[in-house]
Amino acid sequence: MKLLLNFAALLFCSMLISQENIDTLKVKTNWKTNGNAIFLINQSSFSNWTSGGQSSVSGTLKINYNLNYFDNGWAWDTKILSAFGLNKISGSDFLKKTDDRIEINSVVGKKFNNNLIGKWSYSSFFNFQTQFAKGYRFGKDTNGNSIRTEKSRFFSPATTQLGIGLYWKKDQNFWINVAPMTGKLILVNRLFTKNLNDNQSYFGVKQNGNSRFELGASVRSFYKTEIYENITLENRLSLYSDYLDKPKNIDFDYTLNVTMKVNKFISTNLVFQFVYDDNEIKRMQIREVLGVGLNIDLQFISGYKKAL
Repeated sequence: MKLLLNFAALLFCSMLISQENIDTLKVKTNWKTNGNAIFLINQSSFSNWTSGGQSSVSGTLKINYNLNYFDNGWAWDTKILSAFGLNKISGSDFLKKTDDRIEINSVVGKKFNNNLIGKWSYSSFFNFQTQFAKGYRFGKDTNGNSIRTEKSRFFSPATTQLGIGLYWKKDQNFWINVAPMTGKLILVNRLFTKNLNDNQSYFGVKQNGNSRFELGASVRSFYKTEIYENITLENRLSLYSDYLDKPKNIDFDYTLNVTMKVNKFISTNLVFQFVYDDNEIKRMQIREVLGVGLNIDLQFISGYKKAL
C-alpha cells in the first residue's frame, strides 16, 4: 500500500511539472489525444468501538487514455483502460485486490454516410483484455489458518477479439459498433489446465490446453453524458455470442461510472460493473467501488485538424 501511495504522489508531481511545458505546445495534427489518471482512496479506523468493525485502507490507481485520428472520412478511435487497486484489512494475513484491469479497445472506420444524427462507417475493431497481477481465492485450511490459492495471473486469461462490421458514431461521447463476424481468442497458462478433469474447463479451455478460439457476433457501445453540473455518467456495454458453441448464451459486460467533480483535482467516483461470461462462471459477477479521487489530466496535444 505504501508503494502504491508513493507511486501516485510521484505521478501527480511529474504530471503537474510537465503540464506547464505542454500548455505552450500548439501542434496542428489529425490526432487528438487525451486522458486522465485517478487515484481513489478509502479508509476506516476503529478503536474500542462497541458495535464492532475492522480497520481498513484501500487505494486504486486508474489510468485511462484516448487516441483519435481523423482524415478524409477515415476514423481511428482507441481507448486504453487500466486499473489496479489493493485493500488491507486489519487482522487479515493477505493484501487483497479491489481492481485489476488492462483493456484496449480500437475501432477503425471508413465513413460512407453522414446525416444529422450521426456518421456510419465500415469498421474493423480490436479488443484486448487481461490483468496485471495474480488473483487468488481465499479460504481456511484444516487448522483454521488463512490460505490463498492462485486462480489467475497476467495473460491467464488474456482475451482478444477482432471483428468487422458497421460503426455508428454521433460524437466522441456516443457510438455503437456492430460486428457480425468476430473472432475471439482466449489464452491461458497450462498451469491452470493440466490438472483438470475431462468435463472441466478453465475460462473455456480444456485439459492441458492453453487456448480457445470462438467465432461469433459482437456489439459494443459507449455513452457519456452530464446529468447535472459536475455530475457525469459514463456507460460501456459489450455483448458477444459464440456461433460455434451455445449461441443463445450471450456474454455481456456493462460498466456504469459516475463521476461527481468537486474541483479541478478532486472528484468522487462510483463504479458498478456487471459481467456474465459462460466460460468463467455461470453466475452474474457484480463489482462496486466508491472512493474519493485525485485527478490528473493527461492531455498532451490540444490541437487537431477537423474531420472532413
